[in-house]
Amino acid sequence: MDSVDISLLTCGPGKKIYTLYGHTAIRINDRVNNEDWVANWGIFSFNQPFFVPRFVFGLTDYHMGVSSTEDFRELYVEDENRWLVEQRLNLTRKEKAQILRALAVNYQPENRTYRYNYFYDDCTTRARDMILNNIDGIVGYPGTTESNPSCREYIHQWNGNHRWARFGNDLLLGLKADNETSIAVRQFLPENLRNDFSIAVVRSADGTSRKLVAEEQKTDAAVKTTEVAPSPFTTPTACFLVLAGIILLVTIAEYIKKRNFWLLDVLLLLADGLAGLILFVMVFSQHPTVSLNLQILLLNPLSLVFLYPAVSKSKRGELHWFWIAFACCILLFLAGNLLQHYAEGMNILALSLLVRCWGNIETKSLRRKKK
Repeated sequence: MDSVDISLLTCGPGKKIYTLYGHTAIRINDRVNNEDWVANWGIFSFNQPFFVPRFVFGLTDYHMGVSSTEDFRELYVEDENRWLVEQRLNLTRKEKAQILRALAVNYQPENRTYRYNYFYDDCTTRARDMILNNIDGIVGYPGTTESNPSCREYIHQWNGNHRWARFGNDLLLGLKADNETSIAVRQFLPENLRNDFSIAVVRSADGTSRKLVAEEQKTDAAVKTTEVAPSPFTTPTACFLVLAGIILLVTIAEYIKKRNFWLLDVLLLLADGLAGLILFVMVFSQHPTVSLNLQILLLNPLSLVFLYPAVSKSKRGELHWFWIAFACCILLFLAGNLLQHYAEGMNILALSLLVRCWGNIETKSLRRKKK
């Protein structure tokens, strides 16, 4: 075991959406037997049947894979131009043997596959558990606290320049994603685990202590590249501001001319209801942070149910009670800002739809008074 080095490998972000948050693996370097390989728990295939729906519902299966260190570096550093940091671990002979045995068991065909969960069971937590579960002692992180930023805040650190990707994440993530995280939970991100390992201390039963990381090396392209900020005219905020302007102008014109532009309501309720249907089905997802999402008050699946009766009454100059109920839901949504962080531009959309509700209520009320 003296000739074996075991290291934690941390890769930087890539350009593809699913690579924005980095990657983690374990390197085994046996200098005597000339074996140098990497254990990797991030193997998946887009060719799996119904991959996207399964991923959304938390039913995606990932696999443990093994490759040579040379191939691993070629893929992540040379082909994808991602930085790579290696932390050689300060392990005893017994701990190295235990990790190697655990890796061999995990690589058995019946054990390779696992049910992926982004925050609680991913390639990073699998690598972490493989190491920590086979260390003789207690691993602590001096100077850290158990109270940390939320999962949402952590992923914002990595998708800030990808506004539409962040929008999609924030749209699907619910109230629980804004809870404070523990040290264990925050380590779902590769960079968080790397930072924690860099200060980690192992306290043995005999009272001795040692640093978990013996040496850290930044290899190859280990400098983070600066990404160009997106244009402010193509962001979710910009799109919702344009939509808000259209809704406001049409509603004002409708009020002045005493006409009913019901086609706008058809488009708005249809889009709102379809988006709400997506949030509704997320209630049944296995991901624990998406089931309770206050954004469903705005993107409301009931918009599909009441589209026809509400618009039909509007065409006849009558007010359907759904507009009042929808306005109340929007007000509750706005109050929910105190509890949940919403996707970018959602408050703008909420105010726009509230204006549309007011337009329908006010216009129909005026007509009723004239009668």
